[in-house]
Amino acid sequence: MKIVKMETFVVPPRWLFLRLETDEGVVGWGEPIIEGRASTVEAAVEALRPLLIGADADRIEDIWQACTRGGFYRNGPILNSAVAGVDQALWDIKGKALGVPVYQLLGGRVRDGIDAYSWIGGDSPQEVSEHAIQRLEEGFQKFKMNVGGVLNHLEGTRAIDEIVKRATLVREAIGDSGDFAIDFHGRTSFALAKKLLKEMEDVSPLFVEEPLVPELSFRIGALCELTTIPIATGERHYSRGEFIPLLQSGVSIVQPDVSHAGGISETRRIAALAEAFGAALAPHCPLGPIALSSSLQIDFMSPNAIFQETSLGIHYNAGADLLDYVCDPQVFELSDGRFTPSALPGLGITVDENRVREMSEIGHSWTNPIWRRADGSLAEW
Repeated sequence: MKIVKMETFVVPPRWLFLRLETDEGVVGWGEPIIEGRASTVEAAVEALRPLLIGADADRIEDIWQACTRGGFYRNGPILNSAVAGVDQALWDIKGKALGVPVYQLLGGRVRDGIDAYSWIGGDSPQEVSEHAIQRLEEGFQKFKMNVGGVLNHLEGTRAIDEIVKRATLVREAIGDSGDFAIDFHGRTSFALAKKLLKEMEDVSPLFVEEPLVPELSFRIGALCELTTIPIATGERHYSRGEFIPLLQSGVSIVQPDVSHAGGISETRRIAALAEAFGAALAPHCPLGPIALSSSLQIDFMSPNAIFQETSLGIHYNAGADLLDYVCDPQVFELSDGRFTPSALPGLGITVDENRVREMSEIGHSWTNPIWRRADGSLAEW
């Protein structure tokens, strides 16, 4: 079964899809994307064409090795995201060819569902608490909220009180009907993260995500020692080697992104590595349907998977949402706040190819905003 055709599609709101076709007519889909760098990743996918066209689609691991190790320079967000989309599409092809879901090929299910969580939007404390209630009504029992907006290296009492107030109002609004996590998004300095973690102990978030930017990961162990709140990180780490120091530092939850960290093949290895350290898996996924369905394949077969992020209704999805690109949106319906396994072969979804081609004519040029502090200096987004 040889790969004979590959196509990429830049589609709203901020995604890139990959279509691989074999000489036997089996088609696989992948989602190779770095948000805000779609054209760059698309070029990286194209650079892999000589390794793909004519290759045996059954040899997933060999293709993965050639794409990641075949060049002298390797790893990083762009290349690993390009490889991720290829890898997803190859697993989709193999599952479809054999008539089974990908999770069956990875060892079979270890659970009947995985808890889903989505985002709480809004800027003011009142908006955030109202949106939390709305998420409960939509069937989510877990959600995530940003720590706040533009932050300085150090903040005074007023700013810290405002951040804690937002979290407190969410806790009061949902009571014991749900739970929430707080995403620091790498916006806090080490000093500010220490202060906020201490102040947030009383609201008991499910976890705190990415309290430091990736380049400060060598300091994350000190934060783990300072708080009882579980610390999660990993969305901006792209290979299993990058997760070793995080796990040695004591993080509780790893969050590889199946569209950034080398696809299904590498993400399942990261999951197994985390299991060896006693850490949980919660794949990062504010992306489209192919990335979500790929993440779920890993969730259903990984003993240490605990939550799955979804971009359903997320504030980034302006102009299109992930259900717009599948023919069978019911596969993403929640049951008691959980995603349940699909018996459909491959990644378990049917991509609406006509819709993808139509929306690729619109495309997108999404980039993340540039934030600046009051003094004009650049702030972390």
